[in-house]
Amino acid sequence: MERLIHVTPLAGRPWPLGASFDGHGVNFAVFSAHAQAIELCLFDATGIRELARHHLPAQTNDVWHGYLPDAAPGLLYGLRAYGPWRPDQGHRFDPSKLLLDPYAREIVGEFIWSGDQIITERDPLRRTNTHNNAALALKARVTDDHFDWGDDASPMITDTVLYECHVKGYSMLNPLIPPSLRGSYAGLAHPASINYLKQLGVTSVSLLPVHYSLSEDRLIGMGLCNYWGYNTIGFFCVNPRLASGSRGMSARDEFRGMVRALHAAGLEVILDVVYNHTAESGETGPTISFRGLDNANYYRLQANDLAHYENLSGCGNTLDVRQPVVLQLVMDSLRYWVTDMHVDGFRFDLASILGRTDSGFSPQGAFFTAVAQDPVLSHVRMISEPWDLGPGGYQVGGFPRHWHEWNDKFRDGMRKFWVQAAASGHSGTCGEFAMRLCGSSDVFQQRRRVPSKSINYVVSHDGFTLRDLVSYNERHNQANGENNRDGQGENHNFNCGVEGPTADTAVNSLRTRLQRAMLASTLLSQGTPMLCAGDEIGHTQDGNNNPYCQDNATTWIKWEAMDKDLLAFTQHVMQIRRQSLPFANLWYSGLSDADGVYDLSWLNPNGSALQADAWQNPGIHAMACLIGKPGRSKSPLLWLINAGHDTRPFVLARGQWQVMLDTSLPQGKIDRLCSGGSLFTVKAHSLILLQQTGTRPLTR
Repeated sequence: MERLIHVTPLAGRPWPLGASFDGHGVNFAVFSAHAQAIELCLFDATGIRELARHHLPAQTNDVWHGYLPDAAPGLLYGLRAYGPWRPDQGHRFDPSKLLLDPYAREIVGEFIWSGDQIITERDPLRRTNTHNNAALALKARVTDDHFDWGDDASPMITDTVLYECHVKGYSMLNPLIPPSLRGSYAGLAHPASINYLKQLGVTSVSLLPVHYSLSEDRLIGMGLCNYWGYNTIGFFCVNPRLASGSRGMSARDEFRGMVRALHAAGLEVILDVVYNHTAESGETGPTISFRGLDNANYYRLQANDLAHYENLSGCGNTLDVRQPVVLQLVMDSLRYWVTDMHVDGFRFDLASILGRTDSGFSPQGAFFTAVAQDPVLSHVRMISEPWDLGPGGYQVGGFPRHWHEWNDKFRDGMRKFWVQAAASGHSGTCGEFAMRLCGSSDVFQQRRRVPSKSINYVVSHDGFTLRDLVSYNERHNQANGENNRDGQGENHNFNCGVEGPTADTAVNSLRTRLQRAMLASTLLSQGTPMLCAGDEIGHTQDGNNNPYCQDNATTWIKWEAMDKDLLAFTQHVMQIRRQSLPFANLWYSGLSDADGVYDLSWLNPNGSALQADAWQNPGIHAMACLIGKPGRSKSPLLWLINAGHDTRPFVLARGQWQVMLDTSLPQGKIDRLCSGGSLFTVKAHSLILLQQTGTRPLTR
């Protein structure tokens, strides 16, 4: 390192952005259209002592670049940007603040909230806080990204079942995993974790954010942290706090080892990514990277007041993907995670922001166009959270055809039908339930989207767990430090009058029955189902429906308290989906073929066709669905659905029927053969799935 102190950087080249080692030295390239100069600052191995500063000697098309001969991986560095301090013009340059390279592959240090790192100027034209923050600032480390992938390849799953989980929370309390590996990438890669996922029957692990992120000052002051990680500052860097450090392995390599192990087991890896904002927050937030390098390019600023940010994310700022350099940053980051880290797809947080143009959201926006033509990204799974907090931000169904979308209409429809009917006797309508169960054709079919593009879920990380949904009347978020005001968007919970654990057998029976009904409705629905980790074993967060800041036993899955019957039930439902796939990935017409076989029919309990008035009557809780042409089963399937308080007799369609699933039973399994025309009693708050074993029905 000492030999680099007096080395004069060569011009180098303007690509690729970031620091890249070529075997002889390191090239540095940094974008800034408005800076007057960029300094490269070198540090000792501790990251505390600044050893040298070198001006990047060349500028090509707004990229500042330079080359250090003999520099090598392991070198710690930061940047300083010189330019105007004119917030009123969108510029916030301050060379006293050391800046993090936006393309850093490894970030060193822990961010410390200090006055030296935050600029809170009352006068937008004067900058008084000019203390050098180098000792506290985050630094980048030059890396060599070689990794032995062996014969690793994407599993290329077709019939996807997503399993959303947090890397730490998944294994932190698992007694089958060595303590030193719990809560880490290595813990998720452990055979005990992978065996569980395989036995459960999911195909794809959807991980909450693993990019390098920060906890907000407010949380740190309360002794909390941003556990979920939706506050990114390093889009190319894995979160080192999720690594075990076992065998001296870097966080980057431990992550890649996890991906390789999951792929070997036939499991996909999907990353939740946050390209809508950064951890620099609003005008009074810290200057860490983007703000100090080129604030006017990286962020959306208010048109009539450039000193303030557009806050479409609710987190203080919004990245401006309308700018070519920001679009390039996002695309380069995504390609890096696919090509260098081998992930199989992405779930985009507040994804409507990525499609915002000058005139609002557009599925033909630059970002979507860039993805569609990209030789790498056009072939990986893209999942949107199809809304943001700005005007016109709710865009469910409005994304490009090849994108998958989180479908909150499915979530709300299923909660209304099952939970509200149990709590008050008034539910969502049969029409709403049928529409959501069958791919939400009102949302996706008219836009020429296939049913699998709908991500069907009742519970995600963001809200009550499935067990808490049917166990709590109100949210219990006091531990979050917001006087229980947060999490107000969550609704359709139980309102049963008895909260939390109870000795009341009837209440507990109803709760478990509702959990099973919603699990079956989700996992056997038409579309792509998503299960939130822990819901299959009755995980509870004690009524906290917004535990984003709870890195403790509130959120960690409590494996030793698992509901083994519920797990067996979920495994059974998963097996039914694999073997029979009740609904095909096509839109049903409700018409019959030349043999008189209807592809899909909706019936009253007495076997007659469900009529128009019954579809919209919230007092009707029972119906049947005859699938003449299932997705994988060679024989017709029949659903009997009863969300009401009383048992209901159903007249079976003609033929012989084998019961495949009864959600009123703890494990859902039953061996029973029934004849067409006979009455089949369906218990309250449950559904039945049957498969025909004889001649296909020619009529409804």
